[in-house]
Amino acid sequence: MKKKTVSGSNYTENWLPVKAIQNGMIITYNNLKVSGVKIAPRNIFILDPQAQDNVLISLKNFYNMLDFEFWLVVADRPVDISVYMSQLQLLYNETSSPAIRKLIMQDIEKGNSFINNNVVDTEYYFLFKEKDNDMVQKKIRMLINGLASCGLNASQTTNDDLRVVLDNFLNGGMTTEFGTVMPV
Repeated sequence: MKKKTVSGSNYTENWLPVKAIQNGMIITYNNLKVSGVKIAPRNIFILDPQAQDNVLISLKNFYNMLDFEFWLVVADRPVDISVYMSQLQLLYNETSSPAIRKLIMQDIEKGNSFINNNVVDTEYYFLFKEKDNDMVQKKIRMLINGLASCGLNASQTTNDDLRVVLDNFLNGGMTTEFGTVMPV
């Protein structure tokens, strides 16, 4: 299936080889699947020096066992605390104690500072490309198990994760609304 492009089109999606994002995979027009795992962040620098060394040695061994091309991607995802902020506001309205209201108002102000300063979560991904669906699943299991042996939690990428990665790549980490990406 050939990709149809519009000559002189200004839309990014017209030159991207992305046919679909489904089942935790980016599917390209030549039927390659880009998938991988999302790694839960872990601050190893709060561990004692020996534990830090163990994690780093385990990661080195893990990297050396990978026999396929992969990308280690770091992406920022905007933090949405709107539900939490709404709950705080309701709690503030229902509380009559001045001391408790003051504490809740401090939390609301802190939340507003997060919103006003565009706070983001940093997420980490191992991505790879593969044609065969069975090999995709095999590699995902290998990545999850290998990272677990390093003391890191990982899970297969979701469609939403892959959209965030693409959005970060295409827009240089700038926050955008999902949808058509247009040049400025």
